[in-house]
Amino acid sequence: MRVQQISIFLENKKGRLAKVTEVLGENQINIRALSIADTTDFGILRLIVNKPQLAYQVLKEAGFTVSTTDVIAVEVTDQPGGLSNILRHLDKVGINIEYLYAFVTQTTSAALIVFRVEQVDEAIKVLQGNSIRIVPGDEVYQI
Repeated sequence: MRVQQISIFLENKKGRLAKVTEVLGENQINIRALSIADTTDFGILRLIVNKPQLAYQVLKEAGFTVSTTDVIAVEVTDQPGGLSNILRHLDKVGINIEYLYAFVTQTTSAALIVFRVEQVDEAIKVLQGNSIRIVPGDEVYQI
């Protein structure tokens, strides 16, 4: 039920993001979702891709500082209050959201949100126990 996220440390310099996407494209790796958090000097690019192990390998070989993190992809009802419902269940049991970002898809009427939490297994259990669909990694990589 976990999704493998690739995180790349990028110097905030011209062309660095373009180089990441070039390396991925040359290796037939498709970006499914992304988020960038930046400061004046550097940024962290977080990616969900169709081939996470290969992405890690080719980015490392290209000289990037890369890591992987387990995240959860959650199907959220695409209506007002949909995200609030999910967050309320996690809050009730004290699970903190470190960050989240949207995942755009055209294959479903629901939205997908990627969550990073400290207690991944507990979060999965709580959400599934409340009939919230967790989208497995294999399915996410193919969207």
